[in-house]
Amino acid sequence: MAEPQSTEGFAPFRGHRTWYRVTGDLKAAKKPLVILHGGPGASHDYTDRMKLIASQGRAVVHYDQLGCGKSTHLKDKGVDFWTVQLFLDELESLLDHLGIRGAYHVLGQSWGGMLGAEHAVTQPKGLKSLTISDSPASMELWVQEANKLRDALPPEVQKVLLEHEAAGTTSSKEYTTAMMVFYARHVCRVQPMPEEVVRSFAQIEADPTVYFTMNGPSEFHVIGSLKHWSIIDRLHKVQVPTLLISGKYDEATPATVQPYKDNIKGARWQIFENSSHMPHVEETALYMKSVGAFLDQND
Repeated sequence: MAEPQSTEGFAPFRGHRTWYRVTGDLKAAKKPLVILHGGPGASHDYTDRMKLIASQGRAVVHYDQLGCGKSTHLKDKGVDFWTVQLFLDELESLLDHLGIRGAYHVLGQSWGGMLGAEHAVTQPKGLKSLTISDSPASMELWVQEANKLRDALPPEVQKVLLEHEAAGTTSSKEYTTAMMVFYARHVCRVQPMPEEVVRSFAQIEADPTVYFTMNGPSEFHVIGSLKHWSIIDRLHKVQVPTLLISGKYDEATPATVQPYKDNIKGARWQIFENSSHMPHVEETALYMKSVGAFLDQND
């Protein structure tokens, strides 16, 4: 089967530009799927193979959130600029630009799942379903669980991490090397990491503005503006069919995902037994099949 054609473009947003790519036909009978990437600030690249869902007959929309990838970079903007509301407004702007606000699905991965949940609690009329992939419902829960995973790392790795975090030298090569030990266990177990995953990490390194401002220097050292973020008390407002996804070795541990299951009526949860934080990369065929079947049921 030939891969569906893709088109790229830019959507205007508050004087800036949001890059997007549509794989497949937005006018197809099946409603389009909008992919919200993680980070914040990681670019769409590591989610690239989600475009495979387009071969099932539905358009897949990727985009780079403001501040990363091919969208406008704003290195001079501070914490007051980089907010959850900014990215919600950008998503709304893109839906309007593409003319799909009337009917669409959302799949958010990691931070993208947090953003997708924030979108869903506003009860947008056109949202048909929500897939939350590898995302915590609370950043305080996330940090608690990350610390448990850290405690299982080799003692010499833990020592390097703690020393550099205390000294504020988290940009050092030594810290990065130690950090990757955690990542190989709990972020992407396909080693060496696939090229599209490497691209996303490289682009954070090239412009860490959004990631450092909202998250912090690593997945487990969260000192940014999201450190107290939680959506648990608002999840009852999600009114659309919801699929939860996580990996057995995921840094988004069961404890971080459980509030979604407990508070979103009828939510389904699938755990990928051979995956960590990127089951779309680690168990690609099963992931696309599972997500595709869920979308088909909720068109």
